[in-house]
Amino acid sequence: MAFLKSFSFSLFFLLLFSFSSAEIRFTEIRSDARPIIPFDEFGFTPKGRLELNVSKVSFSDSNPDFDFSKVGFFLCTRDSWLHVLQQLDNADITCALQSDLVKQVLTFNALNGKNEYNKLYKQNDADQYTLVFANCLQQVKVSMNVRSAMYNLDGKSENRDYLSAGKTILPRVFYLFSLIYFVLAGIWIYVLYKKRLTVFRIHFFMLSVVILKALNLLCEAEDKSYIKRTGSAHGWDVLFYIFSFLKGITLFTLIVLIGTGWSFLKPYLQDKEKKVLMIVIPLQVVANIAQVVIDETGPYGQDWITWKQVFLLVDVVCCCAVLFPIVWSIKNLREAARTDGKAAVNLMKLTLFRQYYIVVICYIYFTRVVVYALETITSYKYLWTGVVAGELATLGFYMFTGFKFRPEAHNPYFVVDDEEEEAAAEALKLEDEFEL
Repeated sequence: MAFLKSFSFSLFFLLLFSFSSAEIRFTEIRSDARPIIPFDEFGFTPKGRLELNVSKVSFSDSNPDFDFSKVGFFLCTRDSWLHVLQQLDNADITCALQSDLVKQVLTFNALNGKNEYNKLYKQNDADQYTLVFANCLQQVKVSMNVRSAMYNLDGKSENRDYLSAGKTILPRVFYLFSLIYFVLAGIWIYVLYKKRLTVFRIHFFMLSVVILKALNLLCEAEDKSYIKRTGSAHGWDVLFYIFSFLKGITLFTLIVLIGTGWSFLKPYLQDKEKKVLMIVIPLQVVANIAQVVIDETGPYGQDWITWKQVFLLVDVVCCCAVLFPIVWSIKNLREAARTDGKAAVNLMKLTLFRQYYIVVICYIYFTRVVVYALETITSYKYLWTGVVAGELATLGFYMFTGFKFRPEAHNPYFVVDDEEEEAAAEALKLEDEFEL
């Protein structure tokens, strides 16, 4: 049962959170007693291939009587894994490698006393598989170096495609969205020039957010493009992480600044608003560190699950923190509306705070929950749809923010019509009568 719990626990988190694009991986396993070590997940076409090289293999116990057929690598789909767990629970098998529902890639009895082995495995059954290492020898620790490369052969050309079947078009998707953001940045520069007499400092900050987003997408496109062709990012992953970090910090900062009315309503931030920024920025640093560790180590790392949980927790905290300044602004306006008479009615009708609050919540919910749900329920062939949905939601959020807070002769926070004014005055009157 201890084996089963550890097995199910490890792979549960792998299948729940991991949608990695399998590139060429070099992994060092040192004195590891885990019964299951999950590696990459990959969507194979009917021309799928797995190159596996295992070297410097050693065990903590060199007993020659060990059954090394219970140590090795296998491929497993999500659906078949549930049945494998059932087989283990019913004691039909004692090791996952014994199940007829998994595809054995390499068992260590093939080593014949050697400490190195190369294997080319042809995977002709199209589906999404996870490469897993199993060690069913109790209390025996394994050390080894592993090089794995999963890819699909592309059509008649037989070119290698190291991106999963559901993500092979992502380079084009990211190139397209980066082009859109560069165009938006150009349009925004034109607007700032035409409306230069009414430009606030925050408008230049908004421009920087758009440019960083465009550069982030461009680097991600190059990253995925090189991985698709060669199995390695060739340094583009470093630039992607840098611009992803800068984009994340500036976006969350922008939401906080707009929510407080900075630059539009006041040239300063209150202490509690500064504290929000002092919380959000370090958390974004932690989130980006966690993201790098998650991407670069993969689920085979012993601390991978911990870093994944840290990333999710920090992301949720950041998303909640940026809502507080908007809520404070709405609360302050409502309190002012009780004391300022006619002017208070105008203040009460600063509906843009409420609109922006709702839009921010919808954006966070969609990109964190709906996109994840879409990736979970969508066939592995269409995993790119989750990425497209998330980018479309982000693009819509950027465009809404830019349109609502564009440079104008009037302050965008004070745009209200006569009907809104009458409705707000009536609402304020009814609220006061109710309290009396």
